[in-house]
Amino acid sequence: MTSYSPEVRERLERDAKEIIGRYPKSRSALLPLLHLVQSEEGYVSDAGHEFCAEMLGLSKAEVVGVSTFYTMYKRSPAGEFHVGVCINSLCAIMGGDQIWDELSEHVGAGNGETTGDGKISLERIECNAACDFAPVMMVNWEFFDNQTPDSAKRLVDDLRSGKDVKPTRGPGRLCTFKEASRVLAGLPDGQAGDGPAAAGPSLEGLKLAKANGWTAPAPSKGASE
Repeated sequence: MTSYSPEVRERLERDAKEIIGRYPKSRSALLPLLHLVQSEEGYVSDAGHEFCAEMLGLSKAEVVGVSTFYTMYKRSPAGEFHVGVCINSLCAIMGGDQIWDELSEHVGAGNGETTGDGKISLERIECNAACDFAPVMMVNWEFFDNQTPDSAKRLVDDLRSGKDVKPTRGPGRLCTFKEASRVLAGLPDGQAGDGPAAAGPSLEGLKLAKANGWTAPAPSKGASE
C-alpha cells in the first residue's frame, strides 16, 4: 500500500475532521470522506480506503464494501474530465446510443476507461433526470444538453485542447474531476448559485397546466388514512 505524504495526510485530516464534525455519528461521514480521498488522486485508492477507515473507526472491509457499491467512486484514476453519456431509455432512442458508439471510437476508450493522456474518461450512465433535454451528457457531473454525435466529439476535443468549455446549465467554469469530488465531499467552491438553471422544456408542463386551468386532482377519500 502507498501511503499519503505527511503534507497530504495533514491536509486531508484537517478537511476530514471538518466534515465528520457535521454528523452526530462519525460513520455517517463515510460517503463524503470517500469523495474527499477521491479528490486527491482521482479515484479511491488503497490509501484512501485506509484513511477513511482510520478516521471513522471502521474496518477497511466496511469502507471497501461501500466504495465498491457505488459507481461514483472510481477504482482506477478517472480522467481530468469524466464524460458520462446517458444510455437510459429516452436518451438512448433520441440518439444516446449512437453518441456513445461514435464518441467511444473517437477517443479510443470504452466504459470506465481513460485516454492515454489522462484527459478524458468515459462512462455509460443511467438516467440523469434531465429527459426533457435528451440526449444528455455530463462532464464532471455538469449538464451538456441536447447533444449529437458531432457535438459530443467537438466537446471532448475542446476539453483535450484546453478550450474554455461551459456547461449548458450551472457554473460558468467547468471544474476538474478532482475538484468536483471535493465539492461532493461537502467543501464548496463558491459556484453553487452561478450560471443558468433549467428552463425551456422543463417548464412546458407548468405552462400548459396554467393555460388550461389544470390542477392536481383532490386526494381520494381515505387516502391519508
